[in-house]
Amino acid sequence: MPKKKLQPSPAMLLHMEQALFTHGYSGLTMEQFAEACNFSRRALYFYFSNKQEVFRAVVRFRNELGLTTGFAAGRKRWSEGDNALDILADVINIRYGDLRRIAHTSPHLVELNSEVFRRCNDIVKDVAVYFEIELAKLVLELQRGGLLHLHSGVTAEQLAQALANGARGVNQRVPAVPPEDLEYHYHDMCRLILYGGAEMPAIRPRAKRRTRTTERKRT
Repeated sequence: MPKKKLQPSPAMLLHMEQALFTHGYSGLTMEQFAEACNFSRRALYFYFSNKQEVFRAVVRFRNELGLTTGFAAGRKRWSEGDNALDILADVINIRYGDLRRIAHTSPHLVELNSEVFRRCNDIVKDVAVYFEIELAKLVLELQRGGLLHLHSGVTAEQLAQALANGARGVNQRVPAVPPEDLEYHYHDMCRLILYGGAEMPAIRPRAKRRTRTTERKRT
């Protein structure tokens, strides 16, 4: 029976994350991960069996940190009397923007993004689903608190999904949004989704299309 691994501390995972930003995934060894934490290689194996386990643990930690700090920031905004737009925009900004701001200076960013989707796609999907569920709960709380009112036919789940999709759209924009401007783009996106940017005109009945046959009959 394999021995149960020890659980790494947040500080340990942050050190490993920084090692990834500095060296990239392919360029790192278990020895270097251990050095980043002031561990021996042998001590590191009490926590992880290989480099992939380290990488997955760092990705999960960073995603879960974005979730907890994002919702905490939103609730702080609420306690300070801010409106629903600022509350939701703060949640989105931290959930989707913090890692991009931290990692943008890494020369290995492209490689690390590729490795995330190669080795951690299950983590990314699980976190995305969980975030939308929790965001929908927050939307309902804001509605009960009188800070917003969902239109008829719009559910909290639909609004949460639209906000999450919008945030991912900001992150994939071409040309890329500079990290220091992400907060403003997220805020604008949330504003447009929550309150709209245009009004639908009144629907007019379509005029019957004239055909050559009907024209000939008239003549």
